[in-house]
Amino acid sequence: MVDAVDYEAAVDRIIQAAREGKPYGVTALAVHGVMTGVGDPEHLWRLNELELVVPDGQPVRWALNLLHKAGLPDRVYGPKLMLEVCRAAEEEGFPIFLYGSRQAVLEQLEANLKRRFPKLQIAGAMPSRFRNLTLEERDQVVEEIRKSGARIVFVGLGCPRQEVFAYEMRNLLGMPVIAVGAAFDFHAGFLREAPPWMQRYGFQWLHRLLQEPRRLWRRYLPLNAAYLVLLLLQWARIWTPPLKKPRPPRELRYG
Repeated sequence: MVDAVDYEAAVDRIIQAAREGKPYGVTALAVHGVMTGVGDPEHLWRLNELELVVPDGQPVRWALNLLHKAGLPDRVYGPKLMLEVCRAAEEEGFPIFLYGSRQAVLEQLEANLKRRFPKLQIAGAMPSRFRNLTLEERDQVVEEIRKSGARIVFVGLGCPRQEVFAYEMRNLLGMPVIAVGAAFDFHAGFLREAPPWMQRYGFQWLHRLLQEPRRLWRRYLPLNAAYLVLLLLQWARIWTPPLKKPRPPRELRYG
């Protein structure tokens, strides 16, 4: 499900896909994203069908190193990956498109990205409708993004909706579609990122939980505990949990 890559390899793959104008679904998974796939065979299918899944969370990187000897020195954090791709897009002259979040966030995000990358071309931006799209709305989104001249799309819809969007829309758009989680809110200044020490030692989830406890406790507390148990059982070779077999989605949701 998760690729053992670093920032350089991830950016290279994304930019190469943008050069070739080919569909390329990307997401950055932390523990919540991984466990969402473990518990839902249809979503696991989507994740496995994406072209690139990077280890966003430190516990995900630790698992790759512990169980598969990946030797990764660092995770590939979604918000940082977004900036690295923007830097490469600026150098290549590839316009980007921003899809998701709220209008106020997008406006500030555009302004902040332009300050950081003065030559970056932002072809357009579209806020989320905070629900699944109809077929007509899906076609409108595809048309607007393609007509904008964008070569790369960043998606900030939250997990798992952004992964659904990347899986279902990448072939229609014919370009890299990168799900980056809370990166829009972080880079727009609407959410504070965790201090470096919390990120380094895998406690970023706790920082997010303290910011939005009512919304996030169901995401972090039970899933983090389940992930840790599964990881320890596999590491100790006591038991290999029988994962649900991936199953093709029965219907499209359009994000």
